Amino acid sequence: MPTLNDLALGLPGYDADDLPVDVARAFIARMLPRVQAVEHLSLRSSLGRVLAQDIVSTIAVPPQDNAAMDGYAFRGDELRAGEATVLTVAGVGLAGQVVGHAIGAGHCARIMTGAVMPAGLDTVVPQELVQRDGDRIAIPAGAVKPGANRRLAGEDLARGSIALHAGRALRPADLGLVASLGRGELPVWRRPRVAFFSTGNELRSVGEALDEGCVYDSNRYTLWGMLQRLGVEVLDLGIVRDEPAALEATLRHAVENADVVITSGGVSVGEADHTRAVMARLGEVLFWRIAMRPGRPMAVGRIASQGREAVLFGLPGNPVAVMVGFYTFVRDALLAMSGAVVRPLPMLQARCTAAIRKRPGRTEYQRGIVSRAADGTWQVAITGSQGSGVLRSMSEANGLVVLAHEQGDVPAGSVVEIMPFDGLV
Repeated sequence: MPTLNDLALGLPGYDADDLPVDVARAFIARMLPRVQAVEHLSLRSSLGRVLAQDIVSTIAVPPQDNAAMDGYAFRGDELRAGEATVLTVAGVGLAGQVVGHAIGAGHCARIMTGAVMPAGLDTVVPQELVQRDGDRIAIPAGAVKPGANRRLAGEDLARGSIALHAGRALRPADLGLVASLGRGELPVWRRPRVAFFSTGNELRSVGEALDEGCVYDSNRYTLWGMLQRLGVEVLDLGIVRDEPAALEATLRHAVENADVVITSGGVSVGEADHTRAVMARLGEVLFWRIAMRPGRPMAVGRIASQGREAVLFGLPGNPVAVMVGFYTFVRDALLAMSGAVVRPLPMLQARCTAAIRKRPGRTEYQRGIVSRAADGTWQVAITGSQGSGVLRSMSEANGLVVLAHEQGDVPAGSVVEIMPFDGLV
């Protein structure tokens, strides 16, 4: 297995002191292990989990041709051109029942949504379009075309087709799709275990007295929230002081109990930051200065203890930098380790309501509020101060304005790309 340094040096554009975001993401994608254990869970326990095997349909869905709406089923070739088609009602088809006798020429069957189409009948006219007099109906000319309003057997899923591919993070519709096959259990990959902690002598936990010069630790709460959204197993190791022995003990405990370790703080160059040295003693760790704002310092590597190994992400200490670094690098890494097929996030385009200052040579993530303009198009306004310590800006925003590496100043009214925070499914 190549060392991380060899892997990094083999990437075009690699410069640890000024690393482009795309190069950093490519490196992380190459170094990641994948979970191997498979669990078999009930459908209701599988939401958000990653499918370990293809799910093949053992039946056709629907199993027979059926009516798409309430109305009358008949032979489409009996429709008359330019005049009403008159038919005699000769049966009733209800959902869950089958018309047990043949429907002859010139006849039709009253049918309900989901009912099996009687043999030989291929078209349904909605009940509101016909005129009925006793047991006879008249279908106005042009009211319906042959074959209309019939669901074909297997049009949702054909027998033997792949209903869901391995690597899919299961969503609500997927659970329903599997249920339509009569399956009640799914094979999914084991969830990665993620341990995380904050470093810094100035940090205090919620509920503690706030000494002079100290601040409450917010990073563990935002990290916990982001990890919960991904459905991984979470181990919160609290706050660790900037003391080598405490840092090493906590890192070892994290490695021995998790697949991934995430730290916040201590990866920049500072006299009181011992985290870098301790990380380097425990494994192979690269320390980067990434060409991005916010979130320039970052550590990535593999650390080991007692025969166990874990992937390490050392994020900066500033609250916004922690979140941006997580969304830019850690989120996709955890999905990949979970066995998921990682696809680029869908981006929204919007016009900025004011000019944005931007220096070429780094990727910038600015917090924005996206809304509808008067003309119905999307617009985005920056949330004021963009300092990496202004966590309020992330709370107010509903997306990140992503300004590309080579992009310069953005005039008002220009179209920019937005990474939305929330999705429907």
